[in-house]
Amino acid sequence: MFRQTAFGIALSTLVLATGLTTKTSVTSNTHTQKSSESQSLATQLPRVALSTSLEKSVFEEINRFRVSNGLPKLHLKANISRQARIHSLNIAKGKVPFSHLGFKQRVNAIPIGYLSAAENVAFNQGYSDPANQAVIGWLNSPGHLKNIEGNYNLTGIGVASNSKGEFYITQIFLRSSK
Repeated sequence: MFRQTAFGIALSTLVLATGLTTKTSVTSNTHTQKSSESQSLATQLPRVALSTSLEKSVFEEINRFRVSNGLPKLHLKANISRQARIHSLNIAKGKVPFSHLGFKQRVNAIPIGYLSAAENVAFNQGYSDPANQAVIGWLNSPGHLKNIEGNYNLTGIGVASNSKGEFYITQIFLRSSK
């Protein structure tokens, strides 16, 4: 079985609350989809369910690690996960490179005031549990571990895969200003 793993360089940025707290609202338009598009969505549902399950797994593993090391649990926020998921999807589709490119814009799109933010990204292929593989890699990487153990209270996780069986995982950490 072919297995491949990669981890982005951990990105940790301290930002003053006044620096990056722009509130951006995201609007979406609802469109009536044609039957061929509906069929395409139906074939994507198992992939979406798997991604959601993997996101939950990453969240639980990170919190288990934090608690076992005397750190408070992170709170999962849907609007943070949305930005993490968009980044993972963009990487999986080849729209952006496997990197932290656009980190500041992702964090600014989250309508939460924050004092600091960080991001971990991972890529793997061929593993039966891509979420666990990503967490293991992050815990064995000093920069990623620093983010996991950091003074953050909120998180969001996004997982995306492509037709090649590649999984991309993004976790965003925030320390809220409230």
